[in-house]
Amino acid sequence: MNKWTCLCAGDILLRREGTTLSLPIGEEPPVALQPWNHVTTLPIGDDQLKVIHLDKPVVDEEGLEMMNLRASFDVLSAEDYNLAGKAAELIYWDQNTKFCGCCGAPMNFHTEISKRCTECGKEVWPQLATAVIVRVTRHTMLDGSPTEEILLVHANNFRRPYYGLVAGFVETGETLEEAVRREVHEETGLEITNILYFGSQPWPFPCGLMVGFTADYVSGDIHLQRSELTSGGWFTRDDLPPIPGHSSIARRLIDNWLNCPKKS
Repeated sequence: MNKWTCLCAGDILLRREGTTLSLPIGEEPPVALQPWNHVTTLPIGDDQLKVIHLDKPVVDEEGLEMMNLRASFDVLSAEDYNLAGKAAELIYWDQNTKFCGCCGAPMNFHTEISKRCTECGKEVWPQLATAVIVRVTRHTMLDGSPTEEILLVHANNFRRPYYGLVAGFVETGETLEEAVRREVHEETGLEITNILYFGSQPWPFPCGLMVGFTADYVSGDIHLQRSELTSGGWFTRDDLPPIPGHSSIARRLIDNWLNCPKKS
């Protein structure tokens, strides 16, 4: 059976059955396609994932509705959301590899996830932009009692007034741990230690992989990199500002800290 991931301008087409939303399923596409609509077919177990970029959003179709991909995290199953994210990344890659980067000739699909130049034969595959994100904590005294605090920042590109974690892209020639240490120092002026891997998350906005870490504060006062951050500071469990939604690894890192306090 096919699962259909039909996207248009950051929105994904979903099937509604009562209060349940899911990816459309069936042998035929859920909406009529045009001859120029390319369909990418990928195996998912014994079934197939069909990826389509729609020319315009679907409206007034019974049982179907469009939803922002990021917002769909809260309503889709983990499996469907991950498939939708994979589809979004493939569509972004397709749209940005129409022509060869070496000779400028048109690129054609060679396999479902690779293209080959029609002139020089150069082959390309989808690439990931790797980023790191880190939860930094410290132990301090507050009103005479030992307290653990977390470093939270508000980035210039946040669309909502919440505070998240220090994050940034890995540079060429860096290890992940070096990137963590550099980003914290560049954005806040702090020194850290005990950098430990926490987990990772595909981040299809547009084609990222977020790699999460934890770290301990060593020294320094906060000096924000204003080109990246608008505000930031240390917070206890009892005075947290608004934090990211459950769709992000940032929230997983924060929730893990909230639910597993360390002994001072």
